[in-house]
Amino acid sequence: MYRCSDCGESFTKSHHLKDHKWIHTGEKPYVCSQCGKSFIRQSNLQIHERIHTGEKPYHCSQCGKSFSQESNLKQHKRIHTGEKPYQCSQCGKSFSQESNLKQHKRIHTGEKPYHCSQCGKSFTSRSHLQQHNRIHTGEKPYHCSQCGKSFTYQSALQIHERIHTGEKPYCCSQCGKSLTCQRHLQIHERIHTGEKPYHCSQCGKSFTRQHTLQQHKRIHTGEKPYHCSQCGKSFTCQRNFQVHKRIHTGEKPYHCSQCGKSFTRQSYLKQHKRIHTGEKPYRCLQCGKSFSQESNLKQHDRIHTGEKPYHCLQCGKSFSQESNLKQHKRIHTGEKPYHCTQCGKSFRDQSALYSHQQCHTGQKLYVCGQCGRGYIHSSSLRTHKCSNKTVNS
Repeated sequence: MYRCSDCGESFTKSHHLKDHKWIHTGEKPYVCSQCGKSFIRQSNLQIHERIHTGEKPYHCSQCGKSFSQESNLKQHKRIHTGEKPYQCSQCGKSFSQESNLKQHKRIHTGEKPYHCSQCGKSFTSRSHLQQHNRIHTGEKPYHCSQCGKSFTYQSALQIHERIHTGEKPYCCSQCGKSLTCQRHLQIHERIHTGEKPYHCSQCGKSFTRQHTLQQHKRIHTGEKPYHCSQCGKSFTCQRNFQVHKRIHTGEKPYHCSQCGKSFTRQSYLKQHKRIHTGEKPYRCLQCGKSFSQESNLKQHDRIHTGEKPYHCLQCGKSFSQESNLKQHKRIHTGEKPYHCTQCGKSFRDQSALYSHQQCHTGQKLYVCGQCGRGYIHSSSLRTHKCSNKTVNS
């Protein structure tokens, strides 16, 4: 046995002791000829040199993916096996990598050891701080070779590239749904478990995602850290800011393969596709009516519950839909944003303008089913029907 005279640690081989002693001396005798970086061990230098050569000698037998380090291949294989050997003693959650467990533990301890020198914001991991710093610098060093789009971090580029390849390597064991990245799978799994590990200290509301909690907190603080340089508008979350910028650029990156229509958001494309498929996945538990959009189901539910969450601050009147409140407010403000191009007359809502325009066209959309008489306004048809009932009775 070979023992270190500095710390007492023992080794079976003399060269292991020799390598170990450099920890105490600080000496790094193995230097990279390409970039000058130094290492304690020759094996570490050899691994580092693969950054310059691009060599990836460790191959996954299941999917063919290659790695520069054996340890990285070992970690990767857990995607296929589902093995998660690192378990949190606090909540029992398991992880495929020890570094992920260490980072997760900070949720329980609240520790955020990495601080931004620009704005003072703190983070649980060094990588999160590095990513955050790019908000200040605007740096996007990772570029997509297919479409040229740039990203602040490599993992985002890798996930983006799957849009082009169609690859979805992460599969849910509960429902079989496939996803492009592990983080999305972890978040998706919470649908089945009901887990919401992120809690707001102000109001107690819980969330499945940490960044959703961070965004929510801005409701309490009023913070809007993302500013548009074009129009000055501010946003609470980066995603909404990115989508907003497309108003100025005209960019619509999401295209429908059936009709070619383009959209600013992926969610809009997903909703649009239901026009072609006829899919209505959102079903009312009360009456069985189905909807293509979740927002439409929520609005519909208010018919059954009688809920009217949108209140007018001037007169106290309540509404089931935000659009109805917006329209109602124009009674108080006198705003009439819809103008007739023929005569210049203005209206509070679009439907009133549309009805008025029929005066100019002479179009009679409202027809009596009994006598065939046509009317420009629906109210005129109702009056006609009432008078017929009076005559007949």
